[in-house]
Amino acid sequence: MTGYMSEMRKLVGHKTIIQCAGSIICVDQNGRLLLGKRSDNHLWGYSGGAVEIDENVEDTARRELYEEMGLTAGELEFFCVNSGPEAHYIYPNGDEVSNFEIVYICRDWGGEPRSNDGEMEEIRFFTPDEIDLSEISPPIRPVMRKYIEEKITK
Repeated sequence: MTGYMSEMRKLVGHKTIIQCAGSIICVDQNGRLLLGKRSDNHLWGYSGGAVEIDENVEDTARRELYEEMGLTAGELEFFCVNSGPEAHYIYPNGDEVSNFEIVYICRDWGGEPRSNDGEMEEIRFFTPDEIDLSEISPPIRPVMRKYIEEKITK
C-alpha cells in the first residue's frame, strides 16, 4: 500500500476509514468479463483501487487497471456506485474500510492481461453465467450481482 491510504493507516491503524475508489470491469468482444483472483483473499474481482489526493476517479480506475492487470483502458462507461453496508470490508490484514466505489465498464482496452503488481494470482475471462458470487470478493458482490442480473434481463 502506498500513497494516501498508507498515510491514513499510519494515523488510524486498522480502524474503519472511508475508501473512495475507481474500478473497471473489462468486457471482451464476446461479452466475457475479465476478473483476477486476488492474492490477499484468494477470491475473484475486477480491477480497482483507492483514489489518491486530487486524483480524478477515472484516472484512478485506469491506473489500477494497468497496475493490476496490465491493460490500458480506452473509453469508459459509467456503470454504478457501490457503497453502503454491503461494500464495508475488513481486509485479511485487519484494515477496515467503508467503500465508496465508482465502477466503469470498459469494452475498449488494449494489451495482454497479466498481473503487473502481484495483487492478482490469476487473471481470466468469465461469461456472466460462469460467475459464482460466493467466489467473488465480498465488497464487490453487489456490483457483480447487478451486472449479471442486467445481462440476464437484456
